[in-house]
Amino acid sequence: MKYRVHRFDLKMTRDHGRLEQFLNSLEGEVVAIVPNVTPFPATFVDFVLIVEKLG
Repeated sequence: MKYRVHRFDLKMTRDHGRLEQFLNSLEGEVVAIVPNVTPFPATFVDFVLIVEKLG
């Protein structure tokens, strides 16, 4: 089995459509989506790692 990890930079307030389009364009199965949460000064997600399982 092969896996591919994608880094997807985003702004949570405006990139939900772009993320949806990216996920629908993947060839394999999405195994996990891991958010990078920044703790200071305000909590937000600046990118996610998407693990894709290839056929």
